[in-house]
Amino acid sequence: MTRRRNTRPTSRPNDEERVELYEAVREHLAFAVQVYARHEDDKPVLLFDLQEQRLYVYPYEPFKADLTLRSQTSLAEQYEQVVERDQIVLFVRDNVARKLVSYSLHRR
Repeated sequence: MTRRRNTRPTSRPNDEERVELYEAVREHLAFAVQVYARHEDDKPVLLFDLQEQRLYVYPYEPFKADLTLRSQTSLAEQYEQVVERDQIVLFVRDNVARKLVSYSLHRR
């Protein structure tokens, strides 16, 4: 695992931005599911870097600790739900627009 740069978003993404970032998720979803399957016992958080076009796998607690308090609370709630539903948490980071968006994804 590679340590990610701290790129906290400057603002919350609007609906149009979320849709644009979700397109990147859709393009790489099959690969993300495969990568998650290799680490599923650890129930990691995935991060897709839009500019690098790379997918990173992080343990939940260290990833959460690097977020703002508000984002930590949001991730904790989301993570609890995805674990219960056997889903994946995938973040998309856009360093140019300074956006970080999370998605809860079905594994199938």
